Amino acid sequence: MKRKNWTLILLILVGFVIGRFIGTYFSGTWLNYGQEFGLSNPVQLDMGFVILTFGLQIRITIASVIGVLLSLLVYKFVK
Repeated sequence: MKRKNWTLILLILVGFVIGRFIGTYFSGTWLNYGQEFGLSNPVQLDMGFVILTFGLQIRITIASVIGVLLSLLVYKFVK
């Protein structure tokens, strides 16, 4: 992968994190409206000597979408 691709991926992840922070800060507003999907209960694999637990939950809110759009705008000026 080129360096530009890694920069884009990193900026999108930062946008999600900043959007999530803004969404939790303004928890009673429309910014925190969103959808959550994934495994509600973790899946366990017990092999006797080791137990592996798998779980993934993703929550996309309006604030996280705004954060991603801002990160894409920043990427446009960085490249």
